[in-house]
Amino acid sequence: MTLLTIRGLTKTYPNGTRALDGVDLDIPRGVFGLLGPNGAGKSSLMRTIATLQDADAGSIHFDGIDALREPRRVQEILGYLPQEFGVYPRVGAQALLDHLAVLKGITHRRTRKDQVKELLVRTNLWEHRRKPVDSFSGGMRRRFGIAQALLGAPRLLIVDEPTAGLDPEERQRFLDLITELGEDIAVILSTHWVEDVRELCPQMAVLDGGRILRAGSPEEAIQELEGRLWRRRCERDEVQRLEQEVHVLSTRRRAGQVVLHALAEQCPAGFEAVEPRLEDAYFAALKRRG
Repeated sequence: MTLLTIRGLTKTYPNGTRALDGVDLDIPRGVFGLLGPNGAGKSSLMRTIATLQDADAGSIHFDGIDALREPRRVQEILGYLPQEFGVYPRVGAQALLDHLAVLKGITHRRTRKDQVKELLVRTNLWEHRRKPVDSFSGGMRRRFGIAQALLGAPRLLIVDEPTAGLDPEERQRFLDLITELGEDIAVILSTHWVEDVRELCPQMAVLDGGRILRAGSPEEAIQELEGRLWRRRCERDEVQRLEQEVHVLSTRRRAGQVVLHALAEQCPAGFEAVEPRLEDAYFAALKRRG
């Protein structure tokens, strides 16, 4: 069931940058992955959905609410974790979350106290509740960001580049939390890390240049490349020639050589078949735009 419907969303900034160019999306309950390189327009889309900026044209509807006409109603059911967020210095996690709950409109003291404790426990921060948030590690601060985003029991949660800079253990802990949240509400996960989307998201979209290049399930994206993806190991000085001869999706260095992944209907000379991954589907979408 679609909860969030976006049609023809367009945004151009005063400097002439067209950040969103006719975006159409249907987002259901669960974790929805929004993939794209830096500068693709992901943060602009997230900020527009979160009613933090106006669109030039288009529409956003969440479960019957017209977000562009009724931003206050959206804010009441929205949780938002931006890529960067500041905190008050020398304020403990419990005290700061309580303060943010008041700002969110949770005025009943007992209700607020219970919800703050529940969220700190849920994000594995209860034992650190008296530590200043500005002293937290990157992963702990991200988990605190999720706790504040969950104040008021939102029905739509937006997280923008949530695993950037996290070590593997903190990243996995954070992804497990996102998966749990996606069982009950709609979660939009904006990222340029393909691994995050592959692990978490039943549905996804690729955005670049402010446009949706493809949308659907990760499995569908991968299946489109089956029998059409080829690999070759070569020397570095061969790469330029091969890029002129075949449709190269990606290059990566491995053990002193370069490994090329190419897309073709028939196996190019010197290549071998390889099973496609979501990363290949992502690069294929970006190459189609180029």
